Amino acid sequence: MVTPVNLFEFEAVAKENLSKMAYDYFAGGASDHVTLKDNRAAYDRIKLLPRILRDVSQRDLSTTIIGQSFELPFIIAPMGFLGLAHPESELAIARAAGSVGVGMTLSTMSSNTLEDVADVATTPLWFQLYVYKNRDVTRRLVERAEAAGYTALVLTVDTPILGRREADIRNQWHLPPEVQVKNLMGSGMEGIGMDSQDSGLSTYIASLWDPSISWVDIAWLKSITTLPIILKGVLHPADAKLAVEHGADAIIISNHGGRQVDTSIATIDALPSIVNAVNSDIDILIDGAIRRGTDILKAIALGANGVLVGRPIIWGLSYDGQAGVEQVLNILKIELDNTLALCGCHNLSELSLDFIA
Repeated sequence: MVTPVNLFEFEAVAKENLSKMAYDYFAGGASDHVTLKDNRAAYDRIKLLPRILRDVSQRDLSTTIIGQSFELPFIIAPMGFLGLAHPESELAIARAAGSVGVGMTLSTMSSNTLEDVADVATTPLWFQLYVYKNRDVTRRLVERAEAAGYTALVLTVDTPILGRREADIRNQWHLPPEVQVKNLMGSGMEGIGMDSQDSGLSTYIASLWDPSISWVDIAWLKSITTLPIILKGVLHPADAKLAVEHGADAIIISNHGGRQVDTSIATIDALPSIVNAVNSDIDILIDGAIRRGTDILKAIALGANGVLVGRPIIWGLSYDGQAGVEQVLNILKIELDNTLALCGCHNLSELSLDFIA
């Protein structure tokens, strides 16, 4: 097997390694995949404007987000059910993150407990959270994350119900017996079976997640934790302003990887108006179709403090476990450093709209 040299090649290999149900779930989007495709195309539409003769012999890729120091400006995004991709799932990813020096966000729907992942992690860990109809379930997850040493909560706010994902319906998506939602063991919420009319995941979410979640729940969440709260799923500048007003510590511009509202705006296209709306009052991160170091540099030049990387981590995991994830992360690191130098910058703080054509 030829070793992949970029993140697109890792996906091609993963498609061969994974079951059809698993690959379609990880790779797919809502409805016609318009947003899924545009997330990627939008980065290609943005052109860089490099500077020259600026002595780039010394470079620094480190940054600070919500007051926390990171060696690199990209963080592993929260992704559920990773046991479908590799038996070591999040444990392999956490070890890889520590080896390369990137932060990681663990999904509530992880295949390992949040405590087990924390035990092997050596870089900052954030915990992604949903609000359940049974608020005691949410409260216990928050308490466990804080006790285990997680340094922020990432509240997903764009999923009151699940987007219409047709591939999952066709495949009657479900979890095989060997893959479990271990953070919810003993709650009666850990099993996700087949549904003849829909995907098992859609049925599960409709029965357990709270579609009535609103801005008042941010205050509730702040009342039960001292951890910083990051809102994931912001696209509208008015919502970014509301996030500031309600005391969020950061936002993640996200359309859930094109998996929720099809034909919604590409994340990188949403970034400039949100930057203008919040006027540096809150840290901004962005996810969606990050595949190159140039993508990361463009996002930061347009005003983001950092980015989250999702699907490529799964492709690396399915390719070769921890080593595969390390390869994916190191490719991004090398590409970002290369692009930073070729644009004439020494560090990320020098990036601005001056480098966007």
